Amino acid sequence: MSLLPEVDLTTDEQRVSYGFGLQFGDQLRRNTFDGLDLEAVIAGMRHWYEHQQAQLSDAELNPSYQVVQDRQQAIAAELASKRQALAEQFMKANAERDEVTVTDSGLQYEVLESGSGDTPGLTSTVVTHYHGTFVDGRVFDSSVERGEPAEFGVNQVIPGWTEALQMMSVGDKWRIACPPRLAYGDQGAGDAIPPNTALVFEIHLIGIKD
Repeated sequence: MSLLPEVDLTTDEQRVSYGFGLQFGDQLRRNTFDGLDLEAVIAGMRHWYEHQQAQLSDAELNPSYQVVQDRQQAIAAELASKRQALAEQFMKANAERDEVTVTDSGLQYEVLESGSGDTPGLTSTVVTHYHGTFVDGRVFDSSVERGEPAEFGVNQVIPGWTEALQMMSVGDKWRIACPPRLAYGDQGAGDAIPPNTALVFEIHLIGIKD
């Protein structure tokens, strides 16, 4: 990607204007689609801001909005279907490992280290270290990498965690595999977790606060 020429940002007004541009750019990135034309975006902004005659009417724009929306929905549905298939494939293969126990809900866990402390209840607050990955090993969240344990309520996390924690004792370290329905389901979690994604966590239950 080639760097754009620098602009003059000497005055406060220029800097604030540049800040508006950064905000618009962030919004575009969050709502981007294949084929987005940045020059057309800038032209539309200029026409509107400078009270010029728009080149397209709403009647001309609306069908195009629908075409792009339908295309994006079809792409999203296809990706979700592929992720669901990948999740099922992983969960099936993982369940066949001797070290893995499968619960009635479909949660899979294996004991890496055994503790001898108390077991939290549904309304307990726990302190844990955890390392979360996708099934291909990519890390999406890790208190271990941040170097700081996490504290939260047992009933305030994804269903897979809620179930696992109530079976663990303080000092335990487990690896759990959550099918999508025990993770973030068909909604996902923002940009971090796509819909229909199976997740793997290593959880070390450090303590129970109450």
